[in-house]
Amino acid sequence: MANESYGLQEKRRIGSECQVMYRCKGRIPELETARLRLRKMRRRDAAQMFVHWSDREVTRYMNLAPMIGTSEAADMIALLNHMAGEEDALRWGIELKDTGKLIGSCGFNTWQLEGAFRGEIGYELGRDYWRYGYMSEAFTALLPFGYETMGLNRIEALVDPRNAASGSFLTSQGFTREGLLRQVQHTSTGYKDMVMYSLLYDEFLRNKKR
Repeated sequence: MANESYGLQEKRRIGSECQVMYRCKGRIPELETARLRLRKMRRRDAAQMFVHWSDREVTRYMNLAPMIGTSEAADMIALLNHMAGEEDALRWGIELKDTGKLIGSCGFNTWQLEGAFRGEIGYELGRDYWRYGYMSEAFTALLPFGYETMGLNRIEALVDPRNAASGSFLTSQGFTREGLLRQVQHTSTGYKDMVMYSLLYDEFLRNKKR
């Protein structure tokens, strides 16, 4: 069920259905799992996030050049929070509850409600935290928020064709590989192809029952 404290929601009638329109108004609510706290990133987190965003192995398939200073991480955090205020993106820091360390981030790069009800997710983890199941656990909070609070019907992810690990991860989460989008993303080196993965709300519900 949608939690109205997470953001202002407006109802829109589309055909015979009354859809919930999510308006975050810059609010980034805390979400919790057994080991993780998904929370708003702040300037004081820049040093921790710089460790991850400066690692070439972490950023290899991201549309982000490895950072060379903590000021870049601070600027990125400020940008992400500004984008939440503009309702262009919604990004959480992934914090280990037992240590308070930020080990990565995840969230919605964009979402479109009226006429589509879909959102695109993005995520990354620091290299020291790979293969511990942390991102799978983060998704147990992120996906329900997308479907049940934001009112999305479809959650998408664009993956670099060379990033087999990310593709396998999404498949393990129930996503379907739909196909290759040619030259869909522009980077500093030119246009690049990306693979589209998606998970529909009814598929998400079926997976929960298994």
